[in-house]
Amino acid sequence: MELKGRKSLVMGAGRSGKATARFLSEKGAIVALYDRKPIEQWDEDALNLRESHGVGLLSGELPSWLLDQIDLLVISPGVPTKNIPARYVDRKDGEVIGEIELASRFLRGRLVAITGSNGKTTTTTLTGKMLSDAGFKVLVGGNIGKPLLELVEFSDDETWTVAEVSSFQLETIKYFHPDVAACLNVTPNHLDRYDSFLDYAAAKHRIFMNQTPSDTAILNADNEITASWVSGLAARKILFSVRRELEEGLFLRGRDLVLRTEDEERILINRDEIFLRGLHNVENILAAFASCIACRAPLEKIRNSVSEFRGVEHRIEYVSEIRGIKFFNDSKATSVDATAKALEAFSEESGRIVLIMGGRGKNAPYEPLIPLIKDKVRAIVAIGEDAPRIRQELSDSAEIIPADSMENAVNEAFLRAGKGDTVLLAPACASFDMFQSFEHRGDVFKEAVYRLEKQENETLIRKDAGI
Repeated sequence: MELKGRKSLVMGAGRSGKATARFLSEKGAIVALYDRKPIEQWDEDALNLRESHGVGLLSGELPSWLLDQIDLLVISPGVPTKNIPARYVDRKDGEVIGEIELASRFLRGRLVAITGSNGKTTTTTLTGKMLSDAGFKVLVGGNIGKPLLELVEFSDDETWTVAEVSSFQLETIKYFHPDVAACLNVTPNHLDRYDSFLDYAAAKHRIFMNQTPSDTAILNADNEITASWVSGLAARKILFSVRRELEEGLFLRGRDLVLRTEDEERILINRDEIFLRGLHNVENILAAFASCIACRAPLEKIRNSVSEFRGVEHRIEYVSEIRGIKFFNDSKATSVDATAKALEAFSEESGRIVLIMGGRGKNAPYEPLIPLIKDKVRAIVAIGEDAPRIRQELSDSAEIIPADSMENAVNEAFLRAGKGDTVLLAPACASFDMFQSFEHRGDVFKEAVYRLEKQENETLIRKDAGI
């Protein structure tokens, strides 16, 4: 792909957009970076691109005379593809793509791409670790860590790039071609962006669209949507299941994770050897095993990687225990289904749960949580923009307490939890009403827990001292 001299517009001045503008400029393109936020609100890295790379900076309404000159428009994941500039450039035969499509045209080596409504970050991270431990040269990025474009310079013919990809990123692919592609599950999510659930599912399905019979597609046999795709894909299929034994594939039998092929059956690992909690994490581990098997990694070299893996920050992350109450951070639970999986991960030994949830909703109903809430939850602390809707839809299933900040939410949850209980942040919502990202939300939660722990310890010391 020749970029020198191409008049390029990058939409979105976030992490992906900045990487794209930098890459295009270094390849000799004429680049403008656009964001709807006023330029004075952009971060320093974006502003510095003007001096360091000669990138033009734009905000506000884009004039048609400028769009007439653009022959390459690169859309960041957070920017809807139906926006007017994208439609305008597309209609005049300019190329409209996303960052992962651009990166895939320059990445060397082979590509493993992982998507799904839930679990993709854990699965991507674990797959990268397993392949690296097996002696492969591995790069990990995409929707987590570094944008794919920032990995291009480190790739060579021996590289395996393991990429997390979102539905937003998949909307703008054309020739993106993973050697191994996995879809972990498809459940209602981002319905504030898509016209229907089927439109969202179709975006996920695009991960397989350029695969051939020499590639591998990994699918969840238990998920209604992904299971329905099996017969229509060109690639070789590997299925996984936690609900039933498969004639061929990977599955959970009792406590054992099992691989069954046409020639043999072998136990991969036992659940008692796995640190991660929850059946959904067994699915993630099966998918990671399947991905590594597709890459022909020796099983004896990757098994220990799973038992050593301690999970990813902000995914049912243990934070602390205060007066017999455990605190867990699952800020990445940004959908109703993810919150359901988080609740399912806690057994009776975890006591009752005080659930902190809320934020910017995604237009998905909360009612599917009601059976789990009635079974496991002592109270709900509701925060953010969607707190009124949470109270409306879930008020009959548990006591609901409003909180106007994360600090307040943690304190309210602590007051309502008893010894042996669990306080769980699993918001079922996006974070952008109160926080910069789900990572920022999780960090603020942990900071509030640590402050509470310090206060309680100081109170205990004063009490012991008779003060």
